[in-house]
Amino acid sequence: MDTATAEFTSLNPASGEAVGTFPSEDETAVRRKIQRAREAAAWWDALGHDGRRTRLLTWKRVMTRRRAEIIDLLRRENGKVRADAVIELSVTLTHVDWAARHARRVLGRKRMPTGPLMFNQAASLEYKPYGVVGVIGPWNYPVFTPVGSLAYALAAGNAVVFKPSEFTPACGSWLVDTFAEAVPEHPVLQLATGAGPTGAALCTSGVDKIAFTGSRATGSRILAACAPSLTPVLLELGGKDALVVAEDGDVDAAVEAALWGGCANAGQSCTGIERVYVADAVYERFVARLTGRARQIRAREDFGPITMPAQLEIIRRHIDDALERGGRALVGGPESVSPPYVLGPVVLTDVPEDSAALREETFGPVLVVNRVRDAEDGVRRANDSAYGLGASLFACRGTTALARTLRSGMVSVNDVMAFPGVPSLPFGGVGASGFGRIHGTDGLREFTVPHAVTRRRFQAPLAISTYARGAKDIARLEHIVRLFGSR
Repeated sequence: MDTATAEFTSLNPASGEAVGTFPSEDETAVRRKIQRAREAAAWWDALGHDGRRTRLLTWKRVMTRRRAEIIDLLRRENGKVRADAVIELSVTLTHVDWAARHARRVLGRKRMPTGPLMFNQAASLEYKPYGVVGVIGPWNYPVFTPVGSLAYALAAGNAVVFKPSEFTPACGSWLVDTFAEAVPEHPVLQLATGAGPTGAALCTSGVDKIAFTGSRATGSRILAACAPSLTPVLLELGGKDALVVAEDGDVDAAVEAALWGGCANAGQSCTGIERVYVADAVYERFVARLTGRARQIRAREDFGPITMPAQLEIIRRHIDDALERGGRALVGGPESVSPPYVLGPVVLTDVPEDSAALREETFGPVLVVNRVRDAEDGVRRANDSAYGLGASLFACRGTTALARTLRSGMVSVNDVMAFPGVPSLPFGGVGASGFGRIHGTDGLREFTVPHAVTRRRFQAPLAISTYARGAKDIARLEHIVRLFGSR
């Protein structure tokens, strides 16, 4: 970063070529954006659900029309192969559409039951926007993941200041530019570019809520930065997702799922498969088929480079640690780490459960495949992790019961990473994977404050909430309590 000019350059991770130069915005610049956002938020909220729906659907159409631009940017700035870029755009558009079409139903004013004591009241509930939301996005899915917050926060009536990762600011700029084309009247969605100090400024400059996606370590710092002002925080952090293959699971389908779940986007997916637990009855068959298929998967063709250079050292350390502790490399090994790529899938087995490759987030195309007694044993080991984002299960019988015992925010049965593509489902984890939810009805409500209203319709025959009450009123109330409480 060139501190003299307060600018930084985004680079192609595969070639090192410059993609674009962006300002590194300080706290003063961020505060100005938040002030502009306050004025825009009032206008945006006043449009109502129908007005916002129309404009968000226009945004979707603009993104669709300009899709060649973002597919190219995802390839150049993030390093994705074309297939991964197209997939990312497709699920992005799905979520914008869902948030736009369902916000009114989920958040709009509804009559609520009052219960027997307050039968003379009319009650209603609606969900109101926070006002200005700060979104700090990741580099691994620089379009889809932030839109999981952007679209839902915008549909709920908030204005947004968006700080993309310093590794993918061009992708973030494209999102803001396309939105401005659809909504030119006010700066409802603004861009703030820079590294950690810009994100820190966003946390402390007066936003009403922060939505962050990224590492556990950075998430902890954001939580600490927001604590003094009691700014609420949504944290979508890392994962160490496991795939469990039961003794009656479809081995061929599980092999394909494990490879795609572990290697898509070069393994740089928070819900990517990093641990595979295979029941003893099908372990040998699974491993034989997995190693054969893994040798057919190639970097540059099937997945791109590792976007962050520092991640390569973490991947290498995890592989080395696993082998030093008695694990075996069935496909690839330390030699597969060839910057900026991991040249193909690395498949390890017999790795001790307390090794770095099973305890820490690897974020690369490395699969650890361990033998377990049965599906229940696999679920037990899958749950033995600080993380709890997503999980996958391949089985024929008892899938519902097994899925319910997995300690994670989301589970795919006989598939992997299906849940992010279902816009009606909430996305988020437990434990070290963070808290709060994006997507679905929970995602819309995440960016709102419940607003409850009661209105007295008539004077209740029993006077209890006034000092005009008498002893008979309290006696009758006690009689009602006895009858109601004894049911």
